[in-house]
Amino acid sequence: MSASAVFILDVKGKPLISRNYKGDVAMSEIENFMPLLMQREEEGALAPLLSHGRVHFLWIKHSNLYLVATTLKNANASLVYSFLYKTVEVFSEYFKELEEESIRDNFVIVYELLDELMDFGFPQTTDSKILQEYITQQGNKLETGKSRVPPTVTNAVSWRSEGIKYKKNEVFIDVIESVNLLEARTSLWNWKTSNSTSVCGCLALTMTALSPSSHPTATLSSCPTASAPRSSR
Repeated sequence: MSASAVFILDVKGKPLISRNYKGDVAMSEIENFMPLLMQREEEGALAPLLSHGRVHFLWIKHSNLYLVATTLKNANASLVYSFLYKTVEVFSEYFKELEEESIRDNFVIVYELLDELMDFGFPQTTDSKILQEYITQQGNKLETGKSRVPPTVTNAVSWRSEGIKYKKNEVFIDVIESVNLLEARTSLWNWKTSNSTSVCGCLALTMTALSPSSHPTATLSSCPTASAPRSSR
């Protein structure tokens, strides 16, 4: 004996498509598969063959799908498993990737392939090259996009378009510096600038005295330029 029926289930155990070949096992028996699978997994006794009464479930998992064959006693288990793996191979040849989406998009072709792959529970034609000679309908192949690195990882700027070029490579930077100074009434101090760095633009200096009488008068030099730099006290 071989398989009585073949089911393709999603990751939650919901049947996507099925084919009853012999009619000796009720199709409602598949409802016992997922609870039995979860129970065995919790017990740590998960096996590729699960039994519920006289019905046996021979299953494999591919991607986010379960391929399950139901059968009664005295079934050729190795033949059934070979058929399930061959079914995955044939579907992958037709749909490029065998996933839940590819099954939903190609119900008609899946039914035709299941009819040709097995007859009355026994494997019939499992060569994808031969099947493509008389099942010529083109399936909707699942396109899997290439993985893209998130922009946050590459520091890509979303608001800046690519290919922008300027005649002059200039960068304008506003430098804001705050200095707190505490001095005695009789102290002297001067302000020095370093000539190692050239800054193009106007430098603003704001001085605030805690006691107005300490600095009765204050002067601010004119804005220096890059062509004619000068220092002021």
